[in-house]
Amino acid sequence: YFLVGSNPAETKYRVLKIDRTEPKDLVIIDDKHVYTQQEVRELLGRLDLGNRTKIGQKGSSGLSRAVSAFGVVGFVRFLEGYYIVLITKRRKMADIGGHAIYKIEDTNMIYIPNDSVRVTHPDEARYLRIFQNVDLSSNFYFSYSYDLSHSLQYNLTVLRMPLETLKTETAQPRQESFDIFEDEGLSTQGGSGVFGICSKPYEKYVWNGKLLEAVKNAVHRDWLLHIIHGFCGQSKLSIYGRPIYVTLIARRSSKFAGTRFLKRGANCEGDVANEVETEQILYDASVMSFSAGSYSSYVQVRGSVPLYWSQDISTMMPKPPITLDQADPFAHVAALHFDQMLQRFGSPIIILNLVKEREKRKHERILSEELVAAVTYLNQFLPPEHAVIYIPWDMAKYTKSKLCNVLDRLNVIAESVVKKTGFFVNRPDSYCSILRPDEKWNELGGCVVPTGRLQTGVLRTNCVDCLDRTNTAQFMVGKCALAYQLYSLGLIDKPNLQFDTDAVRLFEELYEDHGDTLSLQYGGSQLVHRVKTYRKIAPWTQHSKDIMQTLSRYYSNAFSDADRQESINLFLGVFKPTEGKPHLWELPTDFYLHHKNTLSLSQTRRSYTYWWTTGVLKHLPLPFDEVICAENRRKLTVKKFHKYEEEIDIHNEFFRPYELSSFDETFCLAMTNSTRDFMPKNVGIDPSPFTVRKPDETGKSVLGNKSNREEAVLQRKTAASAPPPPSEEAVSSSSEDDSGTDKEDEGTVSQRSTPVKVTDTGDNAKITENVVQSTKDVYGVNLSDGPSEDDLTIYARFVQLGQNQHKPDKSSQQFCSKHHLDKVINLIPISSFSQDNIYEVQPPRADRKSVEIFHAHIQAGRGNMQPLGKDDFLMYREYIRNRYM
Repeated sequence: YFLVGSNPAETKYRVLKIDRTEPKDLVIIDDKHVYTQQEVRELLGRLDLGNRTKIGQKGSSGLSRAVSAFGVVGFVRFLEGYYIVLITKRRKMADIGGHAIYKIEDTNMIYIPNDSVRVTHPDEARYLRIFQNVDLSSNFYFSYSYDLSHSLQYNLTVLRMPLETLKTETAQPRQESFDIFEDEGLSTQGGSGVFGICSKPYEKYVWNGKLLEAVKNAVHRDWLLHIIHGFCGQSKLSIYGRPIYVTLIARRSSKFAGTRFLKRGANCEGDVANEVETEQILYDASVMSFSAGSYSSYVQVRGSVPLYWSQDISTMMPKPPITLDQADPFAHVAALHFDQMLQRFGSPIIILNLVKEREKRKHERILSEELVAAVTYLNQFLPPEHAVIYIPWDMAKYTKSKLCNVLDRLNVIAESVVKKTGFFVNRPDSYCSILRPDEKWNELGGCVVPTGRLQTGVLRTNCVDCLDRTNTAQFMVGKCALAYQLYSLGLIDKPNLQFDTDAVRLFEELYEDHGDTLSLQYGGSQLVHRVKTYRKIAPWTQHSKDIMQTLSRYYSNAFSDADRQESINLFLGVFKPTEGKPHLWELPTDFYLHHKNTLSLSQTRRSYTYWWTTGVLKHLPLPFDEVICAENRRKLTVKKFHKYEEEIDIHNEFFRPYELSSFDETFCLAMTNSTRDFMPKNVGIDPSPFTVRKPDETGKSVLGNKSNREEAVLQRKTAASAPPPPSEEAVSSSSEDDSGTDKEDEGTVSQRSTPVKVTDTGDNAKITENVVQSTKDVYGVNLSDGPSEDDLTIYARFVQLGQNQHKPDKSSQQFCSKHHLDKVINLIPISSFSQDNIYEVQPPRADRKSVEIFHAHIQAGRGNMQPLGKDDFLMYREYIRNRYM
């Protein structure tokens, strides 16, 4: 096979040769050469000619295209030869600073070895079926130019900082402000070289790491596409027409991954079950560039309690008893887990533990007691200012109580958490917040740097399953952080957001989609308890839905989770099929696969007191991963570009001026819009998304398109493979305009003298009565009463003035006779224009250079070209050299 890959502009190509004569080994040849379009055509033409059969012979000959794809997921081998997994369909889900994030819609697995050398094995088909059980078309995401495995804070700070690394490359001074990744870059002053920095992905959140392992060192890194699993959603918050994109990205850990009852607690390396990092990104979409735009993000984590514990599901009980599998007096597993967190997030690490504290039969409380003991033990060795903060709160008990409001209490916790950790924003505090400082703003934690603010530390929320209670708690913390993010970008005057505003409704829907998706992946059903349930405003029909979700979750856990666990183990390379060893389906348990210390004892034993990695404490509260040190520099790759190369031209990369635009592709991102989907459609309503609405006052209920929205949400959650949706942006804007004009027509029928045809049927008359609203409701003013006498006098003068301006000759004659002078208002012109009235103004004068440019443009249109200057020749020569040489 020959694998030909190109850049989006299709001007540069790379070619991989995959050998099909090897029955079990993977032989890939990458010549590391970049071809132009013409060179690739010539190469493929020569290969086609060389592989042709004799001229007169019939049948297949030469090269034929097997498949067109958007990327390589990886290579996998079971008991026979290797397969290649290709992405054949994708859908754009979000956009961050011009970098598109795609969701995999469909994949194709192709067997590499020829039939002539194939060695068949009876169990190959079963392994293939188990591998394909991991549905790559549900919630797997990738991006060509943005590193999804790292947070926005890492991508926007670490990739700007290590300028010392570049000093070995060149001695010239450089600009410090540059955009990230290869397609943007760090330009040198005066020189033609541009430097780009690329970092290694964070392996924990990459799901195809094992699939790429076979080719990682053999091919150029442009071929390697790293994929994350979890959730990605984006909504548009329109603030008086200013587009603010709210993006939610959830990264599920690929370590100790699995289903609800089969993966609990932590493994021997400190990786916990159901660990998901959720990041909310807010940015002003009117400016696309990372260096010029305003970007803000906040990260929080969920994950199982970091202890050795499990639940036995063989009893077929809805709530199997919790058992602690191993005694861990020195909190060895918890130490490994919190060490990972200190490296990635810095301090303080805040644990919000939502499990039940008071129970008749000791069930969830077992976990709380062990976790308190572990945190207390670990904290005695840490400096007090960097200690792990533990917040226990029995959410279930508060929910049952009629006296207290769950979300009010959560809001207090959220405020204290966000104040401790701070959040990331890539611009310094605005001048208005320095002039009129808010009390809460001054108490905010995190790290303030000249370029903005950094989040230091993270909130780690857990209940038993880390699904329903956790999602509501994360939503409340996210809502609190969102208020600070909006305030930091200068969009609201105080860092507070009320419930029942368009902004919070939009954010709540995003979090519910996020919760449902993560719940389906781990628990087998959607959320049982939602934000509305805890606010106690859920409709009575919700109870029956909750019962159905509970049954669905129970069924999934009892019957289908074991098969899903096997598939995940095979996909992530936890189990590797080997000839002569037991098969995956013959193993009694996968405990030994996930706990490496059961098969071999490690030679080095970690200290019981100095339980953190060396160097971590020195840099706290900053995360160790984001500081400049030799170890972190090794993770970065520096590459030099020519300044005219297409690879670093973000404008051409994003806007594609060289290809025909298709609206279906341009507007393929079906985004929820606060104006279209949440704002009430009454004309007199305040359009601000921060105004509190009545419960029945939503855009959905007025439009009556709730079913359509539910379908769209369902499509976003399950996201079955389907062609990209049509231009939602275009459709929505036209429907909005129509609804607006309809309302205007209805409201003003009474004042206009337009003839309206009315039919005689009584039914239609009733319908019109219901549709037409009173002007008081629509405009806030009752127009049925006649205008006042003063208003009529002003209006009469205005009409007379307009009539006189229409007839300049008559008015000049009228001025001659004293008879008419009293009726006309004599206005003294105060404008600098000589002729200035409501119908005519004097045009501005164009300068000589503008006139010359315009005349040259006209002449060029007629075919008379101007002689080219020296600069024009140099630019043209540079363009030809980059494009064709």
